[in-house]
Amino acid sequence: MVQRETWATRTGFILAAVGSAVGLGNIWRFPFVTGEGGGAAFLLVYLLFVALIGFPAILVEFVVGRRTERNPVGALLELGGDAWKYVGAIFIVTGFVILSFYSVVAGWFIRYFLEGFRGSYASHLAGYEDIAAEAGEPTAAIMFGELSTGLDAFFFHTLFMVLTIGVVALGIRRGIELAVKVMVPAIIVLLVGMAVWAFTLPDAGAGYSYYLSPEFGVIVDNWAELLPAAAGQAFFTLSLGMGVMITYASYLGEDRNLTKDGVTIIGFDTGIAFLTGLVVFPVFFSAGITEPGDGGAGAIFISMTDAFATIGGGHLLGLLFFGTVAIAALSSAISLLEVVTAYVIDEKGVERWKAALGMGGIIYLLGVPVTYDLIFLDLLDGFADGVLLILGALLLVILVGWITPKLAVQELEKGIGDLGGLGAAWIWAIRVPVLLVLVVSLYLGVVDYVEFLTDDFAGWIDENL
Repeated sequence: MVQRETWATRTGFILAAVGSAVGLGNIWRFPFVTGEGGGAAFLLVYLLFVALIGFPAILVEFVVGRRTERNPVGALLELGGDAWKYVGAIFIVTGFVILSFYSVVAGWFIRYFLEGFRGSYASHLAGYEDIAAEAGEPTAAIMFGELSTGLDAFFFHTLFMVLTIGVVALGIRRGIELAVKVMVPAIIVLLVGMAVWAFTLPDAGAGYSYYLSPEFGVIVDNWAELLPAAAGQAFFTLSLGMGVMITYASYLGEDRNLTKDGVTIIGFDTGIAFLTGLVVFPVFFSAGITEPGDGGAGAIFISMTDAFATIGGGHLLGLLFFGTVAIAALSSAISLLEVVTAYVIDEKGVERWKAALGMGGIIYLLGVPVTYDLIFLDLLDGFADGVLLILGALLLVILVGWITPKLAVQELEKGIGDLGGLGAAWIWAIRVPVLLVLVVSLYLGVVDYVEFLTDDFAGWIDENL
């Protein structure tokens, strides 16, 4: 049996969990999902879901991880028996699949960051104007299309996975904990600085109005789309359903107050997501971009590149922005690789560096097709985020809320004391509202993914094979 590591400090655990939560989900995904949801209307519903659904759910993963001191497979095997180890495997597969395409997207941010050193974003766009005119497409969209696939995308995917594997191979204390103690404070400082800068931009007020002034009629009219979108974003941005919080909590001691840690992590994560909006939406509206949700996975690259080419000081702001997201992406990626690495260490007795290199190498290979065509990003993303992530979280909630509730409350009380009625309130919160949200989200996710497979992906196969 390989000796299991622990966190050196509470700060290390908090920053690692925050680092996992604040990656691409907050800075790549949050702006365009917020834009698709109508700005402030989505933000309000999202914040409600974080508080009412995200907090009870993160405690579920904490108690499972700390009580068993195992990875998701070993943890669920110990709590529920043989059949539940297959549920634990869902978490491993989810993290595995997400990191495969996540690495490619992170590579895009590194590339855009480095492009800033080669000249202004306006000069880069100028190089694609002729192609854009011939294709009848926006110049920034053509630039994104050129940089997001091909040998360049392959190279930066490779570079990012090498960095991720290197950090995880060094271990909990010497690798992950040291890295996040540098990266997470840097992310916060850079975002605060950019938010202050964005405040000075012309038409920033229009961006704040869009982002901070909800129209309740929009919520009433679009609740069927807003609710599952907000729930999915809350789970994605808090790294729930991926096995990350189970794995990180497995390195904790019994004296830790899990409730306090959960509040701290959610507070930091939500604050950073909110800060991102204070940067992005003033920049969008100052550059005349009033439809922030357009563009899907490439929305943040297309819109922000256009903005940085237009506004005063855009060159420096672009460097800071893309560099910050690249750092945030690495802090999340190491958490995803740690989930599958911990599984191999715990269950197979493999040395850490071999486990990190082996699993990281397989994940890297799975992501290579994404560098060829973005249809594979949609294929992997839809399966992981729309189906696996929600399915794993749903089954875990059933196990904790309905099968082992007494054990869960006992574990939560360690480091806190007798919870009294609050323990029962937590259990009923995950038994009813959390469970219902997950059931609805899973249904909608499956429907959407089947539609994608039968329409978009089937069409791509007909055209290319």
